[in-house]
Amino acid sequence: MSEATDLKELKRRMDGAIAAFKSDIASLRTGRASANILDPVTIEAYGSRMPLNQVANITVPESRMLTVSVWDKSMVSAVERSIRESNLGLNPIVDGQNLRIPLPELNEERRRSLVKVAHEYAEKAKVAIRHVRRDGMDGLKKSEKDGVIGQDESRSLSERVQKMTDETISEIDRLLADKEKEIMHV
Repeated sequence: MSEATDLKELKRRMDGAIAAFKSDIASLRTGRASANILDPVTIEAYGSRMPLNQVANITVPESRMLTVSVWDKSMVSAVERSIRESNLGLNPIVDGQNLRIPLPELNEERRRSLVKVAHEYAEKAKVAIRHVRRDGMDGLKKSEKDGVIGQDESRSLSERVQKMTDETISEIDRLLADKEKEIMHV
């Protein structure tokens, strides 16, 4: 196991946590309708959990309305239930195989709750990054113990892993601050 590959792998995993966080916060609505709002919604369908976009088509006919066209009529109630229970504050209106989802005006209370959700997403991403750091540090300790690398090299690599972790967490904080500003000032 070469050190460069190990650090690249840790960086790749940390970047994955950032990508997941970006995806999570993109689903938080900031005033106008977007199909991304429904990205976190999963449906219990055909014996497994599936993203909404795998059982329905999502369109944005107006700036404050989403339309979900469910492909399988038997899935309509499951889709409606999942959207209602998704913590997004949406109440779909069933119209045959279609669901119309009016987006309510964002009031101060709703904005604050969206910011709270964004903070939860950020904390989840930071925990994932810390797990990656822990795995990297454990690998370095094991390599040092096994005599693959020396104590000085281990310390140097540990510092690089910590620096990578700090940079990644500050990137999460920056993205969170931008999203918070966007939610509160729309």
